Amino acid sequence: MIRLKTGLEGRKTQFGIMQNRLEESGYHLGGNWDYHTGYFDRILNREEGETIYIRAPFDVIAGMLDQDNASIQFKTPYIIKHVINVGFDSEENSLLTSTFNQFQEPLDKDGRIPDKSRWQEIGVREVDRLLAILE
Repeated sequence: MIRLKTGLEGRKTQFGIMQNRLEESGYHLGGNWDYHTGYFDRILNREEGETIYIRAPFDVIAGMLDQDNASIQFKTPYIIKHVINVGFDSEENSLLTSTFNQFQEPLDKDGRIPDKSRWQEIGVREVDRLLAILE
């Protein structure tokens, strides 16, 4: 995991407005949300069974997350890498025949991220984009 020092932490907005704007930019509400906390994820890179995401976590400070008018406050964003099992067809070992099980647990929820400075730079640029959306 690579924590990003940006101007996002502490920023407040309404959940529904932010969700709509971020979905248009490739972000999605992460699957492990509850009524008081959640995060927006965007895929930065995907190769074979490895996916690098930017994650923008937030707390709900008024209302509940299933309400568009809930107020949220962002926490420190970070880069994370998930590694999943990739199965291959017995006839050919190619990416064209690989299958992904979207419900499986990642092999490594916080995989090692090579070239951290590069990904940190990419993450900061992505958060700058997110801040522009927030304005």
